[in-house]
This record gives sequence, C-alpha cells and structure tokens, in this order.
Amino acid sequence: MDAAQTIRDSIADVNAMRLHRRGDPALGDAVGRVKALQARRFRGTYADLMVSPSFGPATRFFLEELYSDADYTDRDQQFSRIAGTLQTVFPQPVVATAVALAVLHAQTEGLDQDMGRAWALATPAAATDTHDAAARYVAAWRQVGQRHAREQQLQRVLAMGTDLARLTRTPGLRMMLRMMRGPAHAAGMGALQQFLEAGFDTFGQLARQRGAVERFLQMIEQRESALIASLFDAAPVTCGTQLAATLGQAR
Repeated sequence: MDAAQTIRDSIADVNAMRLHRRGDPALGDAVGRVKALQARRFRGTYADLMVSPSFGPATRFFLEELYSDADYTDRDQQFSRIAGTLQTVFPQPVVATAVALAVLHAQTEGLDQDMGRAWALATPAAATDTHDAAARYVAAWRQVGQRHAREQQLQRVLAMGTDLARLTRTPGLRMMLRMMRGPAHAAGMGALQQFLEAGFDTFGQLARQRGAVERFLQMIEQRESALIASLFDAAPVTCGTQLAATLGQAR
C-alpha cells in the first residue's frame, strides 16, 4: 500500500471514531476524560524533563504532538486532503515520517476509544478525585488489555523520535522546509508543515548535544515500559496509588 493510501485509511479510521463519539455523547465525554488524564500523567511522569534545559523542548513536543488531549481534526483533514500530493511536495524521508504519524495517530485513537468505553462502564461515579480517577483508569486499562498494542504504540513513538532526529542530519533539509513554508500553507498543508518544522527544530537542537537524543528516547522507553508493566501486572491498589502520585506531580 502506498503512502497516500495508508494516510487516507488511517485518517478515515480516526474520523469514523470521532463521528461515532458525536453520536454517543457519553462515550465522547469518557474518551475526553481518558485523554485529559493521560496528558496529565505524561506531565507528571516527565515533570523533571519538562524543566530541563536540554530535554524540556523535546518533552513538550512529545506531549503536544503525541500525548496531548488536543483536537487534531484540522491536521487530520489536511493529511487526508493532500495525501495524494504529499509524495510530490515533500522528500521521501519526510513522507515516511508523515505516514508513521498517521498510523500512530489511528492506533492511539483506537486505544483511547476502547479506554473510553471501559471507563464509562467502570463505575457510575464521576471519579473527579485524583485517587478515584487513577483507580478507574487502572480498571479500564485492564478491561481493554491489548498488551501487544500498547508495546507497539510505544515503539512507534520511539521510532517517531528517531526519525525526526535522523531528518535533522539530512543535508539541506532544514533550508528546504523553510522554503516550502509558503507553498505548503498555500496547498493546505500548514498543520503538517508546522509539525515537521517543530519536530525538526526540537530534535535538531537535541542532536547537537552528543548522545542526547539517545538518552532522551531511552528515558521515554524506560519510563513508559515500566508504566505499561505496572498497569498490567502490579496489584490494582498499588498501581492506582502510584498513578495518583504521578498525577499529583503534573505541572
């Protein structure tokens, strides 16, 4: 399957899930709560990196572009609309990164929607208290299961970071991206352009420090792997307590 079709199919899946949630407000609310809690969890897990001069920009990029509860509808619509011309406008390494982003986005949205369903069934309580919300999240996570999908999702996130770092080493690509800014916006690809420039600049800055990209991605892998293992294997009360503490560290 070519790049354009992969992007179209991924975004079509995401749009179908959004449409389904619009027809089921309770599910939409539950998915929103799950996404908000996950973004808060990320801020707590990486509170130290968020304020790090070296790793802060890359951490915020991951939060805003991959772990956020933001609405990516505009970016998705642009991806779908210009998928056919993407390969003629951007160089192949950039196209591959765009495809990887679309696939990761669809997988994340699917897991979040499954979590929303499980969250809605966990208990009729609102779970606004941090400890209640953490316990409810653990219960929903275990109801959904899909350990392989969770581990695959993490590997795709790490691969995204590796790809962006690799792009920064491509001679002349930063200048090319800058020159493409006007044409990309004119062609309706402003959101994709913004993602690529932000990723390029963020990881370009990190790559100037010897071994920094590898250390950053290693920390992401270690912490996220530990979280996944805890959510699946730890005693529910212990896991809920740990998650509540992490949520309390969010900035």
